[in-house]
Amino acid sequence: MAFVGACGVGVGAVGSVASGFVCAAAGRCVVSRSRTRSVHGARFSRRVCTQQLSMKVQIEDALKSPKWPEQWPFKPQDFQRQDESIDSYFYSQPRLVTHIDDDAIDALTKYYAKEIKPGSDVLDLCSSWISHYPEDLPLNKVVGLGMNKYELEQNKRLTSFDVVDLNRNPMMPYPDNSFDVITNVVSVDYLVKPLEIFKEMARVLRPGGKAIMSFSNRCFPTKVSAIWLRTNDAEHVFIVGSFFHYAGEFEPPKGIDISPRKLFGRSDPMYIVQATKKKLAD
Repeated sequence: MAFVGACGVGVGAVGSVASGFVCAAAGRCVVSRSRTRSVHGARFSRRVCTQQLSMKVQIEDALKSPKWPEQWPFKPQDFQRQDESIDSYFYSQPRLVTHIDDDAIDALTKYYAKEIKPGSDVLDLCSSWISHYPEDLPLNKVVGLGMNKYELEQNKRLTSFDVVDLNRNPMMPYPDNSFDVITNVVSVDYLVKPLEIFKEMARVLRPGGKAIMSFSNRCFPTKVSAIWLRTNDAEHVFIVGSFFHYAGEFEPPKGIDISPRKLFGRSDPMYIVQATKKKLAD
């Protein structure tokens, strides 16, 4: 039985990536200080705030001054998986569940409210039964591309959908310049042909359109790529940023930590890597 577990537990163990460029560029850590107004448990609160802010700095610094190798640095084995069976078999059983907790979902929905303009044409890549867009955000065309027909049929925000296994055929069944926004939620780590898929994203996006990749530290470990399992959260940001870079038609990507901040209790972290398609030259 498949399960969702913690994903990306390694720290700097990048394996076959050329010259270890991921951990070299994404492994920076800046310790931040924070004060809290709480009197009871003040020492614990300061420690939690400091840890959260330190991780936020790591995440948001990961793509500020990247040193990209001239050539695509990944090897085929970086995108191998423990379970190499056809994905359509694995996803044939509908899963009407959420893979991140309510706080993380709320943070993502609020982020969408700021980033997606009303009336946009949106492609929800690797879509399922819910897309996490704000209910009060009016959108025009909302297309879902996913793996399970029943799940897609349950998604009330979609105006249409297509069942496509991008890991077998990374071509998207849409004309050039079809969408203003592409979203992808906790699925970029499952892509085994990311370069081809990110080039397709650039093709179907309109100039000036944005692609928003969001992910946490939860995954089906048998289906996620090998490099994702060997690297940590900040390195994941750098890896996804590199997909945008090598696709060639995007402005420099940025990493954003939208993880819920809680003094007590835990929530799933939530990270964004986002890039805008270059506008046509005048």
